[in-house]
Amino acid sequence: MSVKQYKPTSPSRRNYSVADYSVLTTKTPHKPLTRKLRMHAGRNNQGRITTRHQGGGNKITYREVDFKQNKINIPAKVETIEYDPYRTAFIALVVYRDGERRYILAPHNLKVGVDIIVSEEALFKTGNRTSLKRIPVGTFVHNIEMFPGAGGRVARSAGISVQVLANEDGYTHLKMPSGEVRKVSWDSHASIGQVSNPEHNLITIGKAGRSRWLGIRPTVRGKAMNPRDHPYGGGEGNTQRGTKRPKTKWGKITGGRKTRNPKKWSNKLIVKKRKQK
Repeated sequence: MSVKQYKPTSPSRRNYSVADYSVLTTKTPHKPLTRKLRMHAGRNNQGRITTRHQGGGNKITYREVDFKQNKINIPAKVETIEYDPYRTAFIALVVYRDGERRYILAPHNLKVGVDIIVSEEALFKTGNRTSLKRIPVGTFVHNIEMFPGAGGRVARSAGISVQVLANEDGYTHLKMPSGEVRKVSWDSHASIGQVSNPEHNLITIGKAGRSRWLGIRPTVRGKAMNPRDHPYGGGEGNTQRGTKRPKTKWGKITGGRKTRNPKKWSNKLIVKKRKQK
């Protein structure tokens, strides 16, 4: 798979690129596994904006993806590989031997017609799911449970994978994409392989209109505002930041302030901290 480039037939097309969707096998989702989610445009239950720069965008339909994959020892066959507007990765529709259909996260290079299974005796092949204590050291996994039976929480976005480093004392040591090494209960389940659409990070939006299709509204620079609207506002023409460290429009420090709670209970599960920039 590769990123699809366009000829520069217009200024907006010059740097425009999209994912290669040739791996997808259908354009329409399985209707019983879809539902409509209300769009909130970054607003809370009082109607106030809590996340800026959201709103508009194309109408999209939510696909109910099974992150738990709790049908144990029942083989399933991959029917389709599909696009999901709510996530960066592709999804796969699988039909179990008992006739039930579910969506799962599609691993990279998963093919239609392949059999997969969730089992303690599963083979270590792409798409299969088993407990971490069985998975050989060095294997790359995704959709990892933080707690046994809770469903996948880690490594679910396009192209992401986590490497199994060791198994000891009831825990599996996992190397995250950030470089952090973390312990997770070895009874938790994980799927074998890398998440699909690995070249998603190479896609260039190319034009402002495409951001609007995605529901992303424009961001105004702080220095372009008035003094009452932002700490960087005011002045004649282009002026410097004028403050010692970068801030939000509400004066909260950004870019260098630690945000993780030093007393967080799961700190003891971190074997090695992530790489510092």
